Amino acid sequence: MPDPAAAPSPRPDPTLKPPGEPRWRRRWLDWWLALPGNVRGAFWILAASILFSIMSAAVKTVSARLDIFQIAFFRCLVGLLVILPFMVRIGPQVFKTRRPVLHVVRSLTGLMAMFCGFYAITHLPLADATAITFAKPLFMIVLAVLFLGEVVRWRRWSATIIGFLGVLVMINPGENGLDPAMAAALAGTLCVAVVVVLVKRLSATEAPLTILFTFGIVSTIGSVVPAALVWQTPTWTELALMVLIGSLGASGQSCMIRGFRVGEATAVVPFEYSQLLFAGLFGYLLFGNIPTLNTLAGAVLIVASTLYIALREAKLGKKPAAKASVQAPAPVSVDGDRLPPGA
Repeated sequence: MPDPAAAPSPRPDPTLKPPGEPRWRRRWLDWWLALPGNVRGAFWILAASILFSIMSAAVKTVSARLDIFQIAFFRCLVGLLVILPFMVRIGPQVFKTRRPVLHVVRSLTGLMAMFCGFYAITHLPLADATAITFAKPLFMIVLAVLFLGEVVRWRRWSATIIGFLGVLVMINPGENGLDPAMAAALAGTLCVAVVVVLVKRLSATEAPLTILFTFGIVSTIGSVVPAALVWQTPTWTELALMVLIGSLGASGQSCMIRGFRVGEATAVVPFEYSQLLFAGLFGYLLFGNIPTLNTLAGAVLIVASTLYIALREAKLGKKPAAKASVQAPAPVSVDGDRLPPGA
């Protein structure tokens, strides 16, 4: 007969909360977990939108004296420091990769998107710079057809064309040609779309933390030289703001990922567009920016078309593989790649 003392002790029930946990925190967690997943997802997306809008406002504030290359360097460095504890916990395997060249291409493209995004935020009203970033799904449709071999039918092509018309309304080339800041915003959005396509390929063989780690390393190293060429010693206030920019970007990413993890895409995607409201509010209160009629009209067309595309892809993704003409990919959230510039 086995000795009862030698029997393994039962595993603790993971649903039980630690005995020392404060009562208020237990009540808050019970209330939070009792909410439907889509409601929690919406809260996470709203939180991410607020964080990204504050980050953009901080970038615009610091760029009054410091160059965007210096701001981007601190953004990359702080982002790398944020993931260091996770890298230490995982161990040496985080350095293992089968596709180092693709990692470098993805990281440099992401860094270029950050440069362009920060330039646009610096020289455009926040609402304009934010609205342009929502054209990313439009670029992704074209890239998916060209490089991923995806099939896109007439409904999504029609929505894509309407969305690009909204972009034209916003940028309003006119007689003087395309504004450099608008061109940078468009280029940054295109780079973000390219990054998402590259990450979809990398994710087939690479761990998410490896993708984050390589981006942190390559982007930090890649931004050192441009930052050194324009370096100005920041004041303590500017330094604090740049650390805040990096922290807000990382926190916003986390909130966005959590939102899409606990909620359905069709339910939480519309809340992404709340960032336009927050950006417009911060732009008006802090910098006196008032959105133009072109901005509002173009934003309506872009939001309507990209929202339709998102809902259409989610609907197709629910169909059986044998019947669906297109399988909608799961939401991709890596670094700043489904997020605003520099996120």
